[in-house]
Amino acid sequence: MAITDDLRKTFSDPTPLYFAAGTADLAIQQAKKVPGIVEQLRAEAPARIDAVRGIDPNEVQEKATARAKEAQETIQTKVNEFIGTLDTDLKKIGETAQDFALRSVGVAAEYAVKARETYEKVAERGEQTVKTWRGEAAEEIEELAVAVEPKPEPVEVKAEKPVEAKAEPAPAKKTAAKKAPAARKTTAKKTTPPAK
Repeated sequence: MAITDDLRKTFSDPTPLYFAAGTADLAIQQAKKVPGIVEQLRAEAPARIDAVRGIDPNEVQEKATARAKEAQETIQTKVNEFIGTLDTDLKKIGETAQDFALRSVGVAAEYAVKARETYEKVAERGEQTVKTWRGEAAEEIEELAVAVEPKPEPVEVKAEKPVEAKAEPAPAKKTAAKKAPAARKTTAKKTTPPAK
């Protein structure tokens, strides 16, 4: 029974659908920003292209070589420091590994909590989006109904004689009459006269 209850709960929970709606809403918002970014790139492109054309390839190569040498020296010194400080005591290495594993579990749990919070925030946004869509749909239907149905024109009523209001008696309630069972008719058997 627990499995069926879990399945029932899972399939009746609208949160994943709200999450999808929230994600779609966020995607739409980001997509609305694209034309502005394209216009910005279009405006900046000529200046950037001219700047790239003005660069000397030899100068770029020299800078890249210098940065690569600096990075190599930094990495070499860090590795040497690490090897120098590496404790060869196996007990200490085991404790360090255990500490590292526990920290990793803690970090993973923290990320799981953050992911769940983000999931719930996006699902709440999706729920609001769905409510908005439903409201907009109702407004569109209302606008359509107003457009389809013409406005009633006021009709003038001219009365030559004042009409007195008469109270009409309330219609009598009809009671269903019970039908009596139909009486059985007995039919006499017809006999044929004997032949002579």
